[in-house]
Amino acid sequence: MTGSPLRLRLDGDALVANWRLLRDMGGDAACGAAVKADGYGLGAREVVQRLAGAGCRDFFVAVWSEARALADLGVPVSVLHGVRDADMADRPAHARPVLNTVAQVQRWRAAGGGACDVMVDTGMNRLGVAVDDVAAGLLDGLEIETLMSHLACADEDVPRNARQCAALAGLRGRTSARRLSLANSAGIALGRDYAFDLTRPGIALYGGRQRPEHAPIRQVATPEAQVIQRRRVRAGEIVGYNATFTAPRDTEVAILNLGYADGYLRCFSGKGSVRVGETALPVIGRVSMDMIAIAVDAAPGLGEGDWVAIDYALPETAALSGLSQYELITGLGPRFDRVWNRPSTP
Repeated sequence: MTGSPLRLRLDGDALVANWRLLRDMGGDAACGAAVKADGYGLGAREVVQRLAGAGCRDFFVAVWSEARALADLGVPVSVLHGVRDADMADRPAHARPVLNTVAQVQRWRAAGGGACDVMVDTGMNRLGVAVDDVAAGLLDGLEIETLMSHLACADEDVPRNARQCAALAGLRGRTSARRLSLANSAGIALGRDYAFDLTRPGIALYGGRQRPEHAPIRQVATPEAQVIQRRRVRAGEIVGYNATFTAPRDTEVAILNLGYADGYLRCFSGKGSVRVGETALPVIGRVSMDMIAIAVDAAPGLGEGDWVAIDYALPETAALSGLSQYELITGLGPRFDRVWNRPSTP
């Protein structure tokens, strides 16, 4: 097998260091990990194995197919989107639903119950049962592991954060729940009051930084691409679709195996950059489906088959592109070989 001309260099040490930093920021609270969307595109199995080896004991996915893909690892998994009728027949032993609606609560109770989590809506108006319904006894008799809610604006300093925190705190002792959970990656940085008993970081595990307190977070994923061809473009000639780049002088150009079909989107046209060692090389012209062009006068030795690293630190790349950090990392496509820097814990 020759491998792909695209690879995603993944730093397992950085992943674990980020989790430990977030765990410590949460004080006495346990620290879980959101691994939905295939570990934010990096590979959920590899992420889970590394974080479980570091001591993580709570993992969160969106749907039951993601839970089934992790079933043989034997780790506790919570399914954030709850449980439909179609999900009841094929539920892995270590997975439990996060019940979000009255109908889901009734469905779970009618099926005999068992350990579950419950999402409460404290003001985001996305998923969750109403606080008033909880107070009226909706959850009485359920075996609830974690009663949780989700912050709408944790990356901003707004009064809504404190209101949501107080709303969840007001439910302590009102149900059978062993734990309360509110803080996502940004929420962990809001302070110990938001940590409750369990935090649920996601983007910060993978190199995302949303608040100043995230400054020590390390980059985990670096895309790399191979050069298909190197060519000399004469002054006045164009590069790429619609002639958006005209060479101001004779220019050395390399074409890379990377494009918007891989998640490197057209917004990087004329803005992105790559690196050969410490040398930065600009993206020129328009990003195509499978190719980009870079100016390589500053890299005289770069040629066909060589690899370059794409500048892709999440906060900086989000500012450059106008995309969210979440879009940037989950959008990296399947043509990338995922290459970790060290083996995962068996």
